[in-house]
Amino acid sequence: MRWENLTEGPAGPAALFGAGAVVTRTIDTPEFRGITFHEVRARSIVNRVPGASRMPFEWTVNPYRGCSHACVYCFARKTHGYLDLDTGLGFDSQIVVKTNACELLRRELAAPRWTGAHIAMGTNVDCYQRAEGRYRLMPGIIEALRDRANPFSILTKGTLILRDLPLLREAAEVTEVGISVSVGFTDTPLWRTVEPGTPSPAARLNAVRTLTDAGIECGVLMAPVIPFLGDSPAQLRATVRAVAESGATSVTPLVLHLRPGAREWFTAWLGEHHPHLVERYERMYAGGSYAPTWYQRMITRQVHELAAEFGIGPARRGAARRTAGPDRRDGPEPAGATQLTLL
Repeated sequence: MRWENLTEGPAGPAALFGAGAVVTRTIDTPEFRGITFHEVRARSIVNRVPGASRMPFEWTVNPYRGCSHACVYCFARKTHGYLDLDTGLGFDSQIVVKTNACELLRRELAAPRWTGAHIAMGTNVDCYQRAEGRYRLMPGIIEALRDRANPFSILTKGTLILRDLPLLREAAEVTEVGISVSVGFTDTPLWRTVEPGTPSPAARLNAVRTLTDAGIECGVLMAPVIPFLGDSPAQLRATVRAVAESGATSVTPLVLHLRPGAREWFTAWLGEHHPHLVERYERMYAGGSYAPTWYQRMITRQVHELAAEFGIGPARRGAARRTAGPDRRDGPEPAGATQLTLL
């Protein structure tokens, strides 16, 4: 493992962690069995998104690396390779925890150079994965953002977000808060094989209902739509109907993309569970990480037509609640309250 190259010392300013800051723990309880936690003291927590990224936001906070959701398609798998950790099973079971995330965030938000830009969370790995139940980093993170009236959004598959509902309501009174839940399909057998560590789609949609009933508008990122496995007209209709019934304010489809790291792991899974589809996937993704434009447009059109039929629409600008508090700092307006359209 390359901890020695990522801690203070010879690595200098490029170091990710403080010197001697890595503590490895295994916890033999049913919910964490097979998972190893690497507790680190990060040197920074607010990260700038690379300029070439397709993401519609500039800043992120990621309190964890690796994800016990174990989604076979997760694009973030490659990031585990930076630590010489395995991008397959290692990504699912070797979780890096930035234990000082809350104190770091307060410090960075208070810095004179910080202008109050929108911060997105859950866009790399899920900040409400199982580890959050043990480490409870998100309450402190939300409190820090609330206290600075700093706009933020959260994308999650984790129903644990409901634990922090009171804090989210407080934050929504003073700044823009965008909450989105990821539900790509409602097919139970498909869910069990491609997202084995996540709450069920039904549980996630129940969380959407709870959030919206509490006054926190919540959109659904219908992601990923998986070619040949989750994209039939009947499957799309069932998913959009369920999203509408959850009270979601919006639904935005995103077709599966397979970046290096995720592509190899997904292809191995496909060969084991659906070998007859391997060649079709090779043809569909021959041009790179993304499905052909014609296919993406076809899925988007179908989902939007179904959404209109069931009375909901795609993500729209300004969907989240916002109340300007007296301590709200001047800063650039975030690019939309729910960060879904280009995710």
